[in-house]
Amino acid sequence: MEMEVWSSFTRDPRDRQHQALRASDQDRLLVQQVLADAYADGRLDREEFDERNEAARSVRTLGDIDPLLKDLVAPRPSTTGSLVHASRADLERLAHRHWQAKRREAVFSFLGASTVTTAIWFLTSWGKGGFDPYFFWPAFVIVFSLLHLIRTAASRQDIVDDEVKRLEKRQAKERGRPGRGPGWGPLDWKW
Repeated sequence: MEMEVWSSFTRDPRDRQHQALRASDQDRLLVQQVLADAYADGRLDREEFDERNEAARSVRTLGDIDPLLKDLVAPRPSTTGSLVHASRADLERLAHRHWQAKRREAVFSFLGASTVTTAIWFLTSWGKGGFDPYFFWPAFVIVFSLLHLIRTAASRQDIVDDEVKRLEKRQAKERGRPGRGPGWGPLDWKW
């Protein structure tokens, strides 16, 4: 039942665009059912069940639901790599992971290039009988890799937005639609 929980709500509570929408009685009952199942399985103790159940009764928006269930309902498995059934929230999570990977690459690039070039400078300068303090050439590598790291960190939202768009296009393609909106399907063509 866990994988169908999120699709059972009126709208996916994990999706940022739906979090401000008012929750229905059906949504509140569904939260209480998931909590009762978790208590019956032993995943919640009595005190935590009572606390969350009380909070579930007073849920006003869909955004209030996710904190109550996120550690009880498993996310969709991504073993197949298919995006056919992914929600907007799933796509945003994947896009955020993509940005984290790009940031990690930039950090390792900065650290690796800085360390290697500084070590080379140190070893080659040492062999000449002393250091040449006036020409620290690794500074060029360090500055450019640092600028790349700063640019990657600063453009987080742009990278995430671009990745969401790319994933949405891929999702539309996997679903068998061109992904370009109305007017692009075979039934919309003008002959």
